[in-house]
Amino acid sequence: MTSRRFPTSARRAAAATAMGALLAAGALAAPAEAAGGLDRQALRRTLEAVHDAGMFGMYSEVRDGSRTWRGAAGVADVDTGRPVRPDLVHRIGSITKTFVSVAILQQAGRGAVELDAPVGRYLPDLVPGERGQRITVRMLLNHTSHIADYILPAFPSLGEGSTRSLDDNRFRRFAPEDLARMGLAAPPTGEPGAAPGSYSNTNYVLAGLLLEKVTGQDAEDYVTREVIRKAGLRHTSFPRTPHIPGPHSKAYESWYGFIDPPRDYSVYDPSWASTAGAVTSTMDDLNRFYRALLRGELVGPAQLAEMQKTVPVLAGGGRIEYGLGIYALDLPCGRFWGHDGGVFGMATQSLSSPDGARQISFGVNRTKYQTVDENGHLVPHAIDYAQVDHLLVALCGDAGAAAAKAATAPFLPFPADRGPLGGS
Repeated sequence: MTSRRFPTSARRAAAATAMGALLAAGALAAPAEAAGGLDRQALRRTLEAVHDAGMFGMYSEVRDGSRTWRGAAGVADVDTGRPVRPDLVHRIGSITKTFVSVAILQQAGRGAVELDAPVGRYLPDLVPGERGQRITVRMLLNHTSHIADYILPAFPSLGEGSTRSLDDNRFRRFAPEDLARMGLAAPPTGEPGAAPGSYSNTNYVLAGLLLEKVTGQDAEDYVTREVIRKAGLRHTSFPRTPHIPGPHSKAYESWYGFIDPPRDYSVYDPSWASTAGAVTSTMDDLNRFYRALLRGELVGPAQLAEMQKTVPVLAGGGRIEYGLGIYALDLPCGRFWGHDGGVFGMATQSLSSPDGARQISFGVNRTKYQTVDENGHLVPHAIDYAQVDHLLVALCGDAGAAAAKAATAPFLPFPADRGPLGGS
C-alpha cells in the first residue's frame, strides 16, 4: 500500500459519511407507482449483476406486504470461496443512528428530553458555555449542530491515503467522551442551526452520552432493551468483543485502490464507532425494525412526526433530506425512509415505504472500490450502478424500474463514496 497524499476533495468525502439523493433534474413528471408483488427473477438477476460487476458478496431482503424475497450472491471469504447467505450478521454502521434517535425520542415522549433544549443543559461539562447554549438536542439528531466529525482526528493517517492509524488502533478502546472531544476540538463546519447541515458522527456520540445522562444507564444497554428488544429483533446487538457475533462475512476494504488486494477488516474493537455506528444486525432484522418504527410501534405519533421533519444536510459529496436519525429518499415510484451505513469493509442500505409495506435491506462486503480521478473526485464504479438497478427493482418493481431509467438521467441514491461509518 502506498502512502502518497490523498487528494483533498476525496479526503474530505472519505471523512464525511453519507448517502445523498442525487436524483437528476428531468425526473418523471408524475412518479410511477411501485409495482405490486415481487419479481423474483428480476431481483435475482439484478443481485447477481452486482456480484458480476465486482462486488465480492451481497445479501438482500425485499418485502412487499406479507411477501418476502431473500437472496445472496458471491462469496463471504475470497480465500476459501465460502458463499454469502441472506441471513449473515453484518456491521450496519450509521444505521445505528436511527436506533439511537428512537431512544432519544422515547425519552422526549416521556418528558425527560426536550428536543429544542440546549445540549448544555444535559452535557454542561462536554459542551459548555455559549456553544452548549446554542446547540440543541434536535441539532445533534439532524446534523445541523455543525460540530465537526471525529473520524480524521481518531485516525489521522486516513487523510493521507494510508490506513496505518486504523491498523495501529485496531484493538484500541475509545471512550465516547474522547471521541466527542475530538470532534468538538476541531473547527466547526458552520453556525449552529444553519442550513444546510453537515453530517457528523460526533453528533450521535454526544446523543449517546446525553441518553446516558437522562436515563442513568449505559446507552448501549438502554438501546438494546428499549429499542432492539422492543422491536423483536433477535440478531441485532452492540458487539462486546472485536468479533461480529454470529455467522458473518469477512469485510474487505480497498480504500480507493490504496489497499491492493483488499484487506479484511471484519475484526476490530467497535468502540471507535460507538453510538454513531457500532451495531450489527441482519437484513431481516433491519426490515423488521423500520417496519415497526414507521408503524408507530417504537415511538408515538408525535415523536415519529418529529423524526420525519427533514432539513437539507451535506454528506459525503451529496445533499440529503435528513430528519432525526432517518432520511427521506424520493425515487420515481415515491418517497422512502431509511438510512445507510458503512464501516471499513462493509456497507448497508435500508429503505421502506412510509407505511412500511415495501422494503429493502442489503449488505455488501467490499467498500471504497471506486477510483479517484486527477481532480480528486471519486469515480462511480459499475458496482454502484448495478446496486441502483437492484434497489429500483426492489422498491419500484421491474416495470417501474425500467420506466424510471428510461425517463430520468442516471442517478445514484447514494454517493459513490461511503466513508467510515458511512451513510448518512
